Amino acid sequence: MKDSGLVEHCLELLSPLGATRARRMFGGFGLYVDGLCVALLLRDTLYLKVDDSSRAAFEDAGCRPFTYMRKDGAKSSLGYYTAPEEAMESKTQMLPWSRRAVSAATAASGKKRRSADGGAPRRVAAKKASPAGNPGS
Repeated sequence: MKDSGLVEHCLELLSPLGATRARRMFGGFGLYVDGLCVALLLRDTLYLKVDDSSRAAFEDAGCRPFTYMRKDGAKSSLGYYTAPEEAMESKTQMLPWSRRAVSAATAASGKKRRSADGGAPRRVAAKKASPAGNPGS
């Protein structure tokens, strides 16, 4: 994806909710607010994070889910929907949608932390448990 200013524009739209940054991923960008991935920018389209409590609002606004084809040929989707076209015009119009995305990302982050051992990724916990100088013990 060639960045023609769209990344900066999208970060600006999300900025009322906190510190924003972009990170290259999936041939596009992951957009973060205060360290939470709340959006994807792929194929010049902004996709905002959704969950069960916000999905209907996005669908009612005519937004489409991000989908992709898996290696086995099955169609799969992530929890991201396109932003409404009018929301791309200003921070004010984006605000209710970006708040939903932050809420969904926060909820997803909390679920992951609760399901992992004390919130620590397993590979980090295993590393800490290994004695120094004796890998794999």
